[in-house]
Amino acid sequence: MHRFYIAPGEWDPDALVLTGGETHHARNVLRLEPGNRVALFNGNGREVTAEVSGVTSSRIELRKLHETATPPLRCQITLGQAIPKGKNMDLIVQKAVELGAAEIVPIISDRTVVRLGSEESEQKRNKWQAIAVEAAKQCGQNWLPQVKTPRPMAEFFADAARHELRLIGSLQPDAQQLKNILAETDQRPASVLMMVGPEGDFTPAELNVARANGCRPITLGPIILRVETAAIYCLSVLSYELLA
Repeated sequence: MHRFYIAPGEWDPDALVLTGGETHHARNVLRLEPGNRVALFNGNGREVTAEVSGVTSSRIELRKLHETATPPLRCQITLGQAIPKGKNMDLIVQKAVELGAAEIVPIISDRTVVRLGSEESEQKRNKWQAIAVEAAKQCGQNWLPQVKTPRPMAEFFADAARHELRLIGSLQPDAQQLKNILAETDQRPASVLMMVGPEGDFTPAELNVARANGCRPITLGPIILRVETAAIYCLSVLSYELLA
């Protein structure tokens, strides 16, 4: 069954309507007609099975058949990702959604090649949020991660204290195994911050700032990973340990 996203501010189970790009995709690509059934979700845990009741050039009206609520995942994972080169951030956002991240915060670090003005930052955020929506559609995730506006390290830690466990991938010799950190407590953390650096890793000064804000360095193994691989690796391990 095809899935479509309706933003929470437009979500009304008794008057469901697709507009904009969702209408174009449903009408012109999928050729949906009255009587066809689809799944709709609002990114806040609600999903509706609905029947198309009307199709116009600008909107598609639907009738609710059944509504369900998906509980939040057991742990809220925030990925703090230094923006990599090229289109690797697109892949990271997609896989972060599939692996259960609740929030994605792009970081402009000292070694980040990409430099963004305020307008470009918002354009990037909108693009990555759209990628997150598409990934949520495809993987059946009813809780849509929020992609934040890219920010420098100095601003990143403004609200980091809200996370019960703060981690940063590190190549330093004192980095610990994640399993050893999790074994220190019998209670799983309800929220985790996972920071992943850019090509060349975070600088020593940035690592010190992260440590000062409660981040514990973890090792990703003896093999140096590419940025996108490191992000997927970290989220995969956290998903296995904390979400299952």
